[in-house]
Amino acid sequence: MPQDLFGIHGKALELRSQRMGLIASNIANAATPGYKAKDIDFGAALTRAENGSDIDAAAQGATLYRVPVMPALDGNTVELQNEQLAFSENALGYSTTLEFIRGRVDTVKRALRGD
Repeated sequence: MPQDLFGIHGKALELRSQRMGLIASNIANAATPGYKAKDIDFGAALTRAENGSDIDAAAQGATLYRVPVMPALDGNTVELQNEQLAFSENALGYSTTLEFIRGRVDTVKRALRGD
């Protein structure tokens, strides 16, 4: 994906995609004893990516364990309602970023057609 054309939005889309996968993994493991929920600090990861880190390294460097409000007796730290909220917020950010990128692509298409 040409980063010059999409600027920070290309990196943001990739990071949001990785975060979506991590949150989905948390939700899938909500009943797994001892599972420790993780999340990506999106702002920190984006800053790392903007400062030259590749996307995977930026995401890995900004991945943290969640601190539960009420830890389960089995050691699982997934709080389903918090995960669902984080998933929804991230999905909204993903959609917004994708719409911006689509707008940029449409602008380039119109320019190439001479519209």
